[in-house]
Amino acid sequence: MNTVTAPRKSLAAVGSLDPKRQIDLYRQMVRIRLIEEAIADHYAEGEMRCPVHLSIGQEAIAVGACAALETSDKVYSTHRCHAHYLAKGGDLKRMTAEICGKAAGCVGGRGGSMHLMDVPKGVMASIPIVSSSIPVAVGSALADKRMRNGKVTVAFIGDASVEEGVFHESANFASLHKLPVIFLCENNLYSVYTRIDQRQPNRPLTDLAMAHGMHAAHGDGNDLDECYRLSVEAVERARNDQGPTLLVLDTYRWREHCGPAFDNHIGYRAESEFKDWEQRDPIRRYRERIGATLDAKKRHFTCTRRRSVLGTSAATFPKPSIRPIASSPCPTTSSCQKTRSAT
Repeated sequence: MNTVTAPRKSLAAVGSLDPKRQIDLYRQMVRIRLIEEAIADHYAEGEMRCPVHLSIGQEAIAVGACAALETSDKVYSTHRCHAHYLAKGGDLKRMTAEICGKAAGCVGGRGGSMHLMDVPKGVMASIPIVSSSIPVAVGSALADKRMRNGKVTVAFIGDASVEEGVFHESANFASLHKLPVIFLCENNLYSVYTRIDQRQPNRPLTDLAMAHGMHAAHGDGNDLDECYRLSVEAVERARNDQGPTLLVLDTYRWREHCGPAFDNHIGYRAESEFKDWEQRDPIRRYRERIGATLDAKKRHFTCTRRRSVLGTSAATFPKPSIRPIASSPCPTTSSCQKTRSAT
């Protein structure tokens, strides 16, 4: 159901990781997991001034994809943006300050969890409205192609994003102009509480790329090596003027759609389904694969994650703007008024 088996190159051929790099990426996954668990643990204390959408269980995609990018490359994210922000190098202190609505946050405490950005690190925007980041990412890729700067853009999307018209408009445009953009679909099977087989026909999501003449690939989103390898392939295609890729990676979110809790008891998904995916935990699988023993590092993260999340309580809130909204007229409006006056 909504899966496809595609021929795959060996890891030795492209996108292989040396042992030191494997340990580093494993640590990144553990770090993201522990940070988000800390957010869940302390959410009820009332310091966080916004909804939170957690990526627990989906860490391999963010880490694998961002590891294939340069700092100068760009990512555009969604409401579920913590992992993308952190994997691309976003500042943790500014992220937690933002979630707590403090002026020291990455967007001045005015955006919250769903609007994280760190432009120097290439985290250009996180936009919570489904699919809204897609045309922005495509426009960014168009600008980069015209400037011939070699940058690649990744638009992180969910499986429900492909049900919006703007995905197809953007995919068609990107394919037509061979833009250096990757549509990276984190297929976690659910749009809020509705499973994918209740929303879409029984066909691989990668088939959608065929309608737009776009390259597509599919893989296990809970396998870090595979996420990295497929991302490297897509990035190389984009950087070498071979056009966009629809990359579909299957995964599963462990917590509720929005909020800190588990929600298997409310009936939209079975506990047995969750347990099956829990056995495919990307962190545990990768630890077993590479033989990592990072107990000391995990204890350090556990000790510091509370300070990271709660250390913003003494910080200040952003000051209300005292500038009237109408004090800076839109340049376009001014031009139109001048034109009308002249005629």
